[in-house]
Amino acid sequence: MHVFPLLTTLIFLPLFGGMAGLFFRRNPAQARFICLLTALIELVLVLGVIPLYGWSGPMQLTERFAWIPSLHVQYSLGMDGLSYLLVLLTALLVVLGMLTSWKEIQEDTAAFYTLLLASMSTAVGVFLARDLLLFYFFWEAQLIPMFFIIGRYGHEKRRYAALKFFVFSMVGGLPMLLAVIWLMINGQDISLAALSAVPVQGALQVYCAVAFMLAFAVKTPLLPVHTWLPDAHTQAPTAGSLLLAGVLLKTGAYAILRWALPLFPDILAAAAPWLAGLGLAGLFYASWTALAQRDAKRLVAYSSVAHMGLIIFAMFAHNRLGLSGAVVQMVSHALTTGALFVMVGMLAERFHSRELADFGGLWSTMPLFGGFFMFFAVASAGLPGLSNFVGELFIMIGSFKVYPVGASLAFCGIVVGLAYVLRLLQGTVLGAPGRLSGGDAAAAATDLDGREILILSVLALAVLLVGLHPSLLLKLVQQPLDALAAHWPG
Repeated sequence: MHVFPLLTTLIFLPLFGGMAGLFFRRNPAQARFICLLTALIELVLVLGVIPLYGWSGPMQLTERFAWIPSLHVQYSLGMDGLSYLLVLLTALLVVLGMLTSWKEIQEDTAAFYTLLLASMSTAVGVFLARDLLLFYFFWEAQLIPMFFIIGRYGHEKRRYAALKFFVFSMVGGLPMLLAVIWLMINGQDISLAALSAVPVQGALQVYCAVAFMLAFAVKTPLLPVHTWLPDAHTQAPTAGSLLLAGVLLKTGAYAILRWALPLFPDILAAAAPWLAGLGLAGLFYASWTALAQRDAKRLVAYSSVAHMGLIIFAMFAHNRLGLSGAVVQMVSHALTTGALFVMVGMLAERFHSRELADFGGLWSTMPLFGGFFMFFAVASAGLPGLSNFVGELFIMIGSFKVYPVGASLAFCGIVVGLAYVLRLLQGTVLGAPGRLSGGDAAAAATDLDGREILILSVLALAVLLVGLHPSLLLKLVQQPLDALAAHWPG
């Protein structure tokens, strides 16, 4: 426990900063500046946590007081290495998302930037909540800002995509709400510590596990409840796609690690081969589907589903090394796939098209763009020395000990992923110039400017840091993952 409510500040500072920005709706430049300043302060606060508090115990930072005593509900927050890592990732990506939107969003700018900050608040709340009702509150609250980001600022089919995202997420979350209510009615202490110490038993554990996993599978997303994601990614503005890939999907995977696996160890251990199989099926299905896409953004969206399928496969291999690989892959996917979404958005800003058939040969006219695009594409494909390679290596070695056939199939799925990455490169920076990337149109196109180089350089440095020095990340999550592995049956 500490005197200054740092965790509460990390949750609500972005929301209040965004609301302050709304007072300057008639002056977009000032509103944008206030919101960016808020996001930067949040990032500095998160970066300051480690030197200020260190990491000496199992749960380094906590805040707690009685919220609804008659129902045993507490306002309980906690931060360990795993939640810190994801809060840091969220803070970084929101800053980069704001910079990405600098030119793209020119209408109702203050509201857009406020929605980005509100999205940050709810995501940080998900990562820090240690009471089930509080967690559910932030979990569902995530839908609101993202619904408006897609539905108000997206592309031509934005309303359809936003509604589909909202319906899938709400329907997925309702069984979890019923489970939470049932636990409260029966006087159960719904704090994470209490539920982990004495897991729900009997038939109720089966119902609760199914209810929780349905909500988490939709958000992750896991085959076959993934269909909202390609539409949401394709129709969202660039910053929306960045936060979807980098933050929102991570709340689903994080929730499995933080809540589902500790609370329902026996049921999920029994269902692990099936869930790992679904992850594997998602990896193959999404990779093959990505190969057939003509829209560059939709191709990257399906690659996102494939990467998350591999992460789910690793999580349910019940192997400690594979679990580390899953966490590394979560971070790496946020960086590399997020960067590819940003770069496809840069293409769309310049050429007003995302069709692969319109491009090709951009390397010769936009060498900086081509260099960064090549870097993030090969990073996504798992080139040694870059972040995805570390995650995939750990996943392969760890899961092979448990599912040798499944791990071999997962390797084949990664190879298929290499094929769609090559198609993406061939359709953009390599190959013959297309209708928009050759002739006069290409001559009029400009290469990356200073703002874009800054955004991509930060992401590239993070990819290199994780790829070349993964022990920094692994040390951060070692204790939480050891504690999680201790819950595994047998």
